[in-house]
Amino acid sequence: MNMAAHRDWQERIGQESGAITPASRPEPAAPTGLSAVPGAGQVTLTWDAVPGAIGYVVHRDGAPATPPDVDVPAVPSCRFVDTGHGAASYQVAAVAAADHAGPFSEPVQAAPLEGPAGLSIRVDAGQVTRELPRPWAYMVGSEHLSHLLSTDESGGRPIGEELAEALRVMRDELGVQTVRAHAILCDDLGVYREVDGRAVYDFSRVDEVYDKVVALGLRPIVELGYMPRDLASDPSRTVFGYDAIVSPPKDFEAWSDLVRALVEHLAERYGIHELIDHWAFEVWNEPNLAVFWTGTPEEYFLLYDVSAAAVKNVHPDLRVGGPASAADGWVEELLAHVEESGAALDFLSTHTYGNAPLDWRPVLARYGVDVPVWWTEWGPTPTHFHGIGDGPFGAAFLLHGMKSAAGRIAALSHWVASDHFEELGRPPRLFHGGFGLLTVGNLRKPRFHALTLASRLGDAELAATLDGDVAGVEAWAARHADGRVGVLVWNGTLNHAQADGAPELTRTVSLTVDGLADGEYTVTHHRIDRDHSNVQAAWEAMGGGDWPADEQWDKLRAANTLDELTPAATAAGSTVTLEFELPMPGVSFVELTP
Repeated sequence: MNMAAHRDWQERIGQESGAITPASRPEPAAPTGLSAVPGAGQVTLTWDAVPGAIGYVVHRDGAPATPPDVDVPAVPSCRFVDTGHGAASYQVAAVAAADHAGPFSEPVQAAPLEGPAGLSIRVDAGQVTRELPRPWAYMVGSEHLSHLLSTDESGGRPIGEELAEALRVMRDELGVQTVRAHAILCDDLGVYREVDGRAVYDFSRVDEVYDKVVALGLRPIVELGYMPRDLASDPSRTVFGYDAIVSPPKDFEAWSDLVRALVEHLAERYGIHELIDHWAFEVWNEPNLAVFWTGTPEEYFLLYDVSAAAVKNVHPDLRVGGPASAADGWVEELLAHVEESGAALDFLSTHTYGNAPLDWRPVLARYGVDVPVWWTEWGPTPTHFHGIGDGPFGAAFLLHGMKSAAGRIAALSHWVASDHFEELGRPPRLFHGGFGLLTVGNLRKPRFHALTLASRLGDAELAATLDGDVAGVEAWAARHADGRVGVLVWNGTLNHAQADGAPELTRTVSLTVDGLADGEYTVTHHRIDRDHSNVQAAWEAMGGGDWPADEQWDKLRAANTLDELTPAATAAGSTVTLEFELPMPGVSFVELTP
């Protein structure tokens, strides 16, 4: 860990980059119909939808009910499960923008019950609801891509080689199509310098990076940033251990020329139709935070306008968007700005951590804008070196977010693919709370296994109903063209204090799949929990520590499996029923193969 970078990050991460004039927005009504139903170890809140709301803030005894490490406390749907707390008074308010909630509902009181509890899940294999959305498949995040060129090591493992392999795994095993990363314009790639007052461009190192990405079968989402030193208005203003410059340009016209030159070069090298069909350009990263942008909001909107114009100058069909903001910030303000300025906006992008993403479609409708919403960063926590993402808690969280996003968000990009990552310094140990789906050494974390199972679902989504003490249990089912039926069931909570488990939230699940074609089926049951598909637990059982020795790597790879809960069995007929215990956190995947 880079302690200086970490201290600087901690001091500045909460600071906004400047006061912004909020866009006008309607005042949402107070939600009605709030109901609090107690269950074993939990209280389930539901309420009626409020027109125009993008989400809802839930309060418990006058304070947010979501955990403190969640950067956006609002939830996107009209349901919230409160776990780990006693009797409380609950209220809900509708959210019309990330920083604007309406009046609260009338309060209701409830207290959790004692366990144990159970529920039933019924899947109709004959009732297709839609083509299964796969919000994880369009995009994944990665460390600044010059890391691909690194010949250094972390934990004795080669950085560039393993990062490339991690991205290949994302493509081959999860179907990911694009990768988004920081710092393509930073000085370690040498794209811009001034000689005798004239701009000199050199995109040869960018070519090395993007050639590697394209060779892996991926395409870049080009984040336009950070600022080259010779173009920066204040080169001393930096972020991260690699000193990315976060000041505005000293000359916005020179920045525009650089963006246009970069896009022209990429079009010449890879083909303009390749860029139109598969690439996109995002303007900066989290400009609403002072740690990433030392200019004013007005200067960012100017940067957006000139960047979008430079991209479109190369070809009007190239895609450009933003604001790539932290915690839903400046989204409506950018919509209001481009409505006035006329700048192009081909996608809307923002970030959130620790919660399912909000629903910006009502705001887009208010502005008459029909563009996809890309959450270009998302994950269990915004906090570096936070441990909750390494175990099964992260797996259940990830599935909750992906199912919530399915059908309403074009891309929910997990941040990031690999623990080969050095924003605040390189990994200090194997399990350090890294953002990656894969560890250094490319071991698969439970989060990765969760996406593997989601990817194994067929294309025809099936109707699934849950009944009983459901708590944080959710189900997602789909059918393949060959008749295979997969049912993904998980048990989770947003409460980080229960990341290591909560016995009172264990549920006995009775799963019934009916509407099957008559015949015989092979039934398999894969599981992610404390004792299954959890390489962190395998490392702890070996004694743990910072980094494995050579022979320990071999043992960890042998243990890094997607485990079956029970041996495969056979079943016959049009209806199949299974019963099993599902801990919290835990994930089950039941597949029926004819």
